[in-house]
Amino acid sequence: MGCKYERETIIVDKSEEEKSKELMDTILQTKKVINDANKNYEMAEGKLIDYFLYTMKAEQARLDYLITRAKKMGMTVEPGEQLNVKNI
Repeated sequence: MGCKYERETIIVDKSEEEKSKELMDTILQTKKVINDANKNYEMAEGKLIDYFLYTMKAEQARLDYLITRAKKMGMTVEPGEQLNVKNI
């Protein structure tokens, strides 16, 4: 009565360069969400104030995690450049 599972597609691991680019894109997207929430917070009224505060706090925690992960991978970003990622 055992179950048998088979993989239908081959899973291909991403290269280190692809992982680095994806992580950097996620960091940049998270920063944009924080900035957007901050702009909306400034004009919010009522219960939306709490929503945007929560969003900023949650996304900041996510950003902190992503930055820690990027540092562990040895990633750096050139000042003034957003997508030029270098691995040490």
